[in-house]
Amino acid sequence: MDAAASVAVTQPSLDDLRAEALAWGRRPRAFGGWYVTEHMVRAMRAYGWTIVVGAIGQPVVYLLGLALGLAALIQAPIVDGGEQVSYLVFVAPALLMSATIAVASEEFTYPVLSGFKWRRYFYGFNASPLSSSQIAVGVTNGAGARMLVVAVAYYLFIWVFGAVPDPATGWLSIFVAVLAGLSFGIPLMAYAATIRDDKGQFALVQRFVFMPMFLFSGTFYPLGALPIWLQWIGWISPLWHASELGRALTYGHETGGLGIVVHVLYLVALAVVGWILARRIFERRLAS
Repeated sequence: MDAAASVAVTQPSLDDLRAEALAWGRRPRAFGGWYVTEHMVRAMRAYGWTIVVGAIGQPVVYLLGLALGLAALIQAPIVDGGEQVSYLVFVAPALLMSATIAVASEEFTYPVLSGFKWRRYFYGFNASPLSSSQIAVGVTNGAGARMLVVAVAYYLFIWVFGAVPDPATGWLSIFVAVLAGLSFGIPLMAYAATIRDDKGQFALVQRFVFMPMFLFSGTFYPLGALPIWLQWIGWISPLWHASELGRALTYGHETGGLGIVVHVLYLVALAVVGWILARRIFERRLAS
């Protein structure tokens, strides 16, 4: 009897339970964006081989085709902004930027629509202490992590192929590529969050936004080689601004200090404006 009495069970008070619940809620509030990031990265395991093959296979195919194919036919150097470089050196930074923008066109479209419509896990996140803005942060971080992996792999390949004459600064193009992907992807995420029914909107984005940007942004030839009535596509394209920065970093393309500032500010502005829109749309849709 004494032994039983000595093992007294203390029932927590209501204040104790409330304090414990608040303590458990503070951690998601502080690190909620990273929890969503973890979920998005783990979800990528379902198509992990696609990511690996894309990160390794795409640069190999492109660079072999350019280094052993097209570049072999183009003997004359490319003259761009007063710089004379081989065709491979000219096109490699643009392909690096294109790779991360292609990732953005995947990660900021169907996964976002899935979170709102098909699997609806965004609503599950939002029912917890996670806020809608943290969910948007997690989606962005998850896509950014994949972009970083792709950018590092692509940069290593163009460096091995001898397409980075200035490796001392060329490695910075990895971060420019991630910025390029975010500047295209975050506004795309805002648009994807508005879609209620999939009626081929993302296919239209691929055909009428991504492909024209890829073809008419000075990727394969200097933008000045295009007629003036097509050059505007490059001027408003994040791919062209990122490619110009990449060329300045990898082989010293003459851009000028003001030009570098303009390119960086344009990419940052696209990402910031896209983020403001995306956060508001996430908040409004998750509250409905």
